[in-house]
Order: sequence, then C-alpha cells, then structure tokens
Amino acid sequence: MTDIQSAADELHATASAEMPAAADAMHPADEQDADLHEQDLHEIDAPPIAPALPALAAAPPAEPWRRRIFRALMYGNTDRHAKARARIGLAVIAFAAIYGIIAGRLVLYAMTPDSRGSARVVGGDAVATARPDIIDRNGEVLATDVKAASLFGEPKRLIDVDEAVELLTAVMPDLDAKEVRDRLANKRRGFAWLKREISPKQQQDIYRLGIPGFGFLNENKRTYPSGAEAAHLIGLVNVDNQGIAGMEKWLDGNGLAALHAAGLATDRLQEPVQLAVDLRVQHAMRDELYAARDKYKAKAAAGLVTDVRTGEILAMVSVPDFDPNNPKEASDPTRINRLTTGVFELGSTFKALTLAMALDSGKATLNSSFDARQSLRYGKFTIHDYHATHRMLTVPEVFVHSSNIGTAKMALMMGVEHHKWFLKKMGQLDRLYTELPESASPIVPKRWGELNTITIAFGHGLSVAPLQATMAVGALMNGGTMIPPTFMKRSEEEARKLAVQVIKPETSVAMRYLMRLNAEKGSAKKVDIPGYYVGGKTGTAEKVVNGRYSKTKLLTTFMAVLPADKPRYLVTILIDEPQPTPETHGYATSGWNAAPTAGNIIRRVAPMLGLEPRLDLPPADQLILANIKQAAR
Repeated sequence: MTDIQSAADELHATASAEMPAAADAMHPADEQDADLHEQDLHEIDAPPIAPALPALAAAPPAEPWRRRIFRALMYGNTDRHAKARARIGLAVIAFAAIYGIIAGRLVLYAMTPDSRGSARVVGGDAVATARPDIIDRNGEVLATDVKAASLFGEPKRLIDVDEAVELLTAVMPDLDAKEVRDRLANKRRGFAWLKREISPKQQQDIYRLGIPGFGFLNENKRTYPSGAEAAHLIGLVNVDNQGIAGMEKWLDGNGLAALHAAGLATDRLQEPVQLAVDLRVQHAMRDELYAARDKYKAKAAAGLVTDVRTGEILAMVSVPDFDPNNPKEASDPTRINRLTTGVFELGSTFKALTLAMALDSGKATLNSSFDARQSLRYGKFTIHDYHATHRMLTVPEVFVHSSNIGTAKMALMMGVEHHKWFLKKMGQLDRLYTELPESASPIVPKRWGELNTITIAFGHGLSVAPLQATMAVGALMNGGTMIPPTFMKRSEEEARKLAVQVIKPETSVAMRYLMRLNAEKGSAKKVDIPGYYVGGKTGTAEKVVNGRYSKTKLLTTFMAVLPADKPRYLVTILIDEPQPTPETHGYATSGWNAAPTAGNIIRRVAPMLGLEPRLDLPPADQLILANIKQAAR
C-alpha cells in the first residue's frame, strides 16, 4: 500500500499545480473525466497526505517475492473488468481441479473394488499361497495349483443385508444363511470371507445378481489330477493352501513355509518336486488291492513296492483311501494309512529276521536241524505249528513249513539280549522316520523275557509299521545293507552313501535262497509267476481283541522279492481281516489271499518296472544255492 499511497500523493500534487493554467482550455468531457479521476483517487483508502510525507524520507521495507507475484496477479492491472475475469477464472480452475480429483477417485474405486478392497481389508486372513507342482518319477503331475475365485463381502457397502443373503443363498444353496447373515450384519467390518474356492459357474451367477458389496479374490487352489491314486503319499492342503498331511506337509516343513513368509515363493520361481513313485505302478496296485478287499470281504488292504537297491518307494497304497480334492474324506478314521501310521503284529514274515539272525551269527547254517516233533511248552503256554510235521526240521524246512517251534528254538539259542540287539539293528524297535510326517512308533514289550523272544521270533508280541518291516527284509535281500526308505528319487550311488551293513553278504544270499525255495515248495507257491523268479514269505497273525488273540480276526501279510537271484524289487501286501470264501476252501490265511494278490500285482507291474521275463531258469538249489557253495570254497 506504500507505493499506491506515494503514487496518489504525487498525482494529486501535480494536478493541483497544473489545474489553474489549464482550466480555461479544458473541454466539458475532460472535466467529467477529471471528476471521475478524482473520485477514483478518493476511493483509495489512503491516509492524509501531510502526515505521510515524513515517511517518504525512509526506505520502504523489502516485500517477499510471493507477495509481489500475488499482488501483481490480483491488483497489478488497473482494468477492473480484467481483474474480475482473472479472479473468476482462477476460482473456476481451482474448483475444477478439486472436483476432477474427487471424480477420478470415485471412478477408480468403482472400477477396481475387488483387488484394491481385498488388499486393503484382508488383514490377518490368510490368502492361499503358491506351491510347487509335485510329479512322479516319469514327470506325471500328481499335484498342481490352479486359480480359483473366492467370494468375500464388504458389509459397509451392502444396502439390504437380508435381501443380499436371500439372493446369494439361492445361487449357492450350500451356504449357511444364518452364518452369512451374521458375517455381513456387522457394518463396522470392512471385509468378510463368505466362500473360499468357488466354481466358475457360481462366480458367474453371483455376478449376474448385481449386488454391490460382494467381490472375488483369485487364489491358488491345490488340485490333484490323479484323484485318490496316491492320496496317502501326496497328502493334502487346507483352504489356505498349506500342507496338512503327506508330502504336502513335508514340503512346508522343509523350507516352503519360510519362503512364503519371506514372499519369495512365487509361481515362476518354484521348481517341480519329483518323487520316486511311479503312477503306473501305483494305479495297478490300487486296482488290485480294491479287488482283493472286495473278493475276500476284508476290512482294508495295503501294499508297497520298494527298490531294494536304492530304498525308493515306487508305490504305496492303503485302501480305503480318500480323494484329496475332497478333504472331508480324509478325516474318516477308517481311511488311515496302514503302512506308516498303523502298527501290527506281522506274523510269520518276521521269521525271515529270526532265521537271518541265526545264520548271520554262525551258530546255525542251512544244514542245521531243530526238533519240531513236539509242541514247545513254556510255563503255562504251549507253542504249536499250524502245519505240524512232528519231526526234525532243517533250517530250509523250518522256513518252508513256517514252523513256529523251529523258529522259537533258534531265537532261544541266540538269547534274549542278542535277539533285542539284532532287531534294534534292523530298525524294528525304534520309530521309522521318512519324508511322510505320519508315522507311528512300534509297540515293544516293557519287560522282555524269554517268552517275549519266543513269540516275537514268529511275529507275535511286537507291533511294527509294515514299511518298517519292509525296510528290514529289503536289507536281507540286497546284500545285507540297511537303506533308509525314501519317497524322493534317489540314485544307487546316493543310496550307497546312506547304507549300513547289518548282515553278511553270504547271509543275504542264503535268505534269497530260502525266499525262492518257499515259492517253489512252500506257502508262497501262488506267487511263483513264470519268468520273474519270485521268492516270498507268507505271514498270518491273529489280531488282539479285548486283550486276547482272536481266532476269526486275522491280519495276513506277504512279502515277495523279484527276481530272487538278483533282487531288485520287494512287494509287500497286507490284508486286514479277510474272510474265508468257497474259492479259498474255507481258509483265510495269507497263502490264500495275500499271496495271490501279490501275484496279480507282479504280473501287471513287472513289465512297467523294466523286468524282462527269463524262462526255463533252474530251481533255487541249482541257481542260488550253488553260489553259496562257491562262496564257501
């Protein structure tokens, strides 16, 4: 205002000095302009002229540049109309900018409610994370991720909750109307899950409802293309794609969960996880086990195919099983994995361990004999043979006739402590750990005396997981090395680094001979498949019911090795509570159900495993026993 006042004072003084001289020559119009000019000057709110004169002597204070610019824009032009237009234009620009920002935000919010809204309000809710594919040894996909929509609601945006719930449940009848209403009734909530992993058709139907306040979030859904084929092996995940059983759970426990927490486990970065299982062999075994369960009216059936050179598990089936695409089935207690989570007395298949113990110690040879002419009495207990011969039996005859008496006397000859030591060395007294989280500890007698050694010698009184026993028998076949079983692919070189020598190689050759001899002359005749030189051992155990052994509830097992002269694979079959049939002539023992089932499986899977038939091979006495005699020389 100082400059304006100074200019006004100077203009007024000049006008006063020149006015007398020019008064006579002034035009009437000029007089009118002068009057208006004087009026404009008086409209300026300036102090009197005289008091302001002393201020001219002092220098005006410096004005900030921002104020000078604002003054120039607002007051710099003396044209009042131009100033008015400038002010109105500035106001229009300001309001247009504000309303433009608001409109842009509204359009953005309307166009992207799902992703932005869900990202903002999910909070602690776990959104399904990505998992690597699981494939079999041949590259067949066993488990993979697909994108699936999940439905959520935003209670704050719903206009009429009751109407929304009514329309939604009409499209999705499986929704609980009361539960959905309770989730949407709280207007303070910004987000609520309504249904995870809905179908594309359901998503389309909900879109057509046109209800504001419902949205979809695309998540990773785990799917299993092979269905129930490898259910117990693969396991399953929960709704948040987190492993809760089988190899799926193992993946989370071995770094996948940590990668998810760090945000590093993306679809592009994860390599497939390759297992040792062969889906073709898995399918054939499952098919035969279901047929056997129906044929023998059994409670359940289970089976394994393992590579005795590497410890790889090529097939593992326990039926009844479940479809991991339908997780509710997995909670059924009848669908447990009987090969790892179940422990059983395996009966006469355990005799292979007892004979190997005696032969490996040197206290018995294939030519040794044991008295089986009379039953074995111990205190108030009497041990009988199922097929009694009432004569002296050689070691091969003890095995072929499955003599309880002969086997018990071998164990007593070795002593209780040696028996316990040998079984522990063979991994039968401790829990077996593999990649599968589900495993059970064996049931071992708290007080182990001679009576325990007698009964455990022929497979009663010690309960183990079938996979555990399979591992031990595999060591008897492969040259005497214990190799931990695995569900992952493993080479023979890698297996040798993990192997532990538990029996002598010559003992292993003797056990191969006994297994083949049993298929030629003993209880395993029904598994003697031409061309594959199969050996095997049957096992029938009475189940304990209310603290007593039941004569009608049996567990039958069979272990088959092929080929017996150069073992590569071990097949284990378990049938839970088979019933006698006319075809089995009223018998329910292993030789009539588990052994034929193993034979059917071998016929189907041996070609898949690359085993070529070898016909016209000599019997075990000439092919395998000859190797023992040559080694002895």
